[in-house]
Amino acid sequence: MIRSRRLKTLGLTGLLCAVGGTALAECADVPAPGVYWRRCVLDGQDLRGVDLSGASLNDASFKRADLSGALLAGADARRAKFVSTTMHEVNLDQARLIRADLTSADLTGASLQQADLTNARLFRADLSKANLTGARLADADLLRAVFAGATWVDGKTICAEDSVGQCHPARKQPEISEAEPSG
Repeated sequence: MIRSRRLKTLGLTGLLCAVGGTALAECADVPAPGVYWRRCVLDGQDLRGVDLSGASLNDASFKRADLSGALLAGADARRAKFVSTTMHEVNLDQARLIRADLTSADLTGASLQQADLTNARLFRADLSKANLTGARLADADLLRAVFAGATWVDGKTICAEDSVGQCHPARKQPEISEAEPSG
């Protein structure tokens, strides 16, 4: 009864997410730090630039959504679905993405520092120019993932432009003092 009154008051009755026949008011909550969107379906949503830091996103679905420029630092997104999601320059620092599905996600320029991607699926994900410093990739599926220009987990190695499936260190460019004199 209380939940029903709350929903009518907020005018969110029609926006609820259904999970196993149970409606969850939290799925209609506005994007905010610490939001509880566990098991919510947010497929195709425009969530560019939102602050979801520390959010609970376990088992949520963001298929084909746009999270470009969003802040998801410290978010708990275990088993979340980010399939074909646009995530340009998203901040996923210290996020828990254990068993998350990032198949074909576009993570160009994303920050994944200290993120836990254990057992995550990154099949065909684009991590070009992403920062993976300190990220945990144990048993992650990196098949056909693109790492062109990405900063690798050691925080020092920059991946070569042809890095697919694994990081190949870029050749060191000669410094000006090492270059042959002209003339």
